[in-house]
Amino acid sequence: MSLPILTAVTDSDVEAGLVSAFDRRDLGVTVVRRCVDLPDLLAAATTGAARAALLSADLRRLDRDALTRLAMAGIAVVGLIAPGDEDADRRLRQLGVVAVIPADATAEVVAGAVVEASRALASNAAAPATWGAGAYAGSYSEALPGFGQLAPAGAGADPMATAEAGAGRVIAVWGPAGAPGRTTLALCVAAEIAALGAPTLLVDADSYGGAVGQLVGLLEEAPGLAAAARSANQGLLDVPRLAMLCRDLGDGLRVLPGISRPSRWPELRPASIETVLSLARRLASFVVVDCGFCLETDEELSFDTAAPRRNGATLAVLEAADVVLAIASAEPVGLVRFVRGLADLREAVPGADPLVVVNRLRASVVGGDPSREVSRAILRHTGTEPIALVPYDLAGLDAAQVAGQLLRDIAPASPARLAIQELANRLAGRPTASRRRRGAFRRQAR
Repeated sequence: MSLPILTAVTDSDVEAGLVSAFDRRDLGVTVVRRCVDLPDLLAAATTGAARAALLSADLRRLDRDALTRLAMAGIAVVGLIAPGDEDADRRLRQLGVVAVIPADATAEVVAGAVVEASRALASNAAAPATWGAGAYAGSYSEALPGFGQLAPAGAGADPMATAEAGAGRVIAVWGPAGAPGRTTLALCVAAEIAALGAPTLLVDADSYGGAVGQLVGLLEEAPGLAAAARSANQGLLDVPRLAMLCRDLGDGLRVLPGISRPSRWPELRPASIETVLSLARRLASFVVVDCGFCLETDEELSFDTAAPRRNGATLAVLEAADVVLAIASAEPVGLVRFVRGLADLREAVPGADPLVVVNRLRASVVGGDPSREVSRAILRHTGTEPIALVPYDLAGLDAAQVAGQLLRDIAPASPARLAIQELANRLAGRPTASRRRRGAFRRQAR
């Protein structure tokens, strides 16, 4: 049975020659529609009449988002380029098109590539969904390595295990609604890991408006993650360009600022974020990502077509992370929100095994021994014991924010800083402080 395919080839002579060859000979493919442009191709893909698409590298407005929509529709893609056009070949491969063929190839070669691409995609079509509508991106990346560069953390894996050789580790920092101090902890953890001598990149991926740039004194309009995501969507992002978009804070710490206004969230497309993280792994040994709080996927229920997902960036980061730090604020309201939010996190990202970090620990709102009381409460309601308890040092944190500097530089002896330093040592696989020192931290928290 012939494989039904779509074509969107800008060179009419090449397209006509291939269509004619497919019609005259039994090469295993049948053209069901010749599309005039990208919108026509995307519309035809949603009908379910085809299983693959043959398109030109110079097709207007072709980007990663369009390829993601084709993958969502179950369409395998094969790219055609002008013979010897290395730039077009590179761009298509950066966009995630694995099969790239010169336009002067024989009809047999083209047909064979289309059939192989379709088989590779179909072999993973029944893979279980992992994060809502974004599951198609994960399935496509498994079928055709290079698309999306999704690298989910395996369930049950040791969260402290070293990542694959030559690849940096992604640490996602997430917390529920109510501002539990997620951004501050992400910044401090990244700074402490960098201080250990490991090149570190801090990425602000909060789609509700990031604050990392402001905390380190950067201009609000500084290009950062949004610019990187745009370049990734166009197939133009590589490691040198990503490094250029980052701000170097010195001592091995780089920052990729987030969006300055919440209204810019559509710029953070999940497929593009996955590509940014994949390249970030090659740029730094550790990639610390400040995520948004919300895990809802209401957009999937409100539209009967591919809809933009405001929380898609957060879900993409959590799915790709090697380690997920779940931040709880140590007061009654914050703990209740955390317990509920952690259940939502485990449901939204089943492969994640969050490490709980308690922030803003103080006796004034808990009573008794705050470390013991909060640890018991979290263990009882979540089944997970906190790996770190960070005392609330309001004076030190305020001083760092006013100066636009790092807590480690403004208040090196801060109890909060010392607790975060110990957490960073553990994340980086370094020896931790002695039990005697940890006891001193807890006494200061009271």
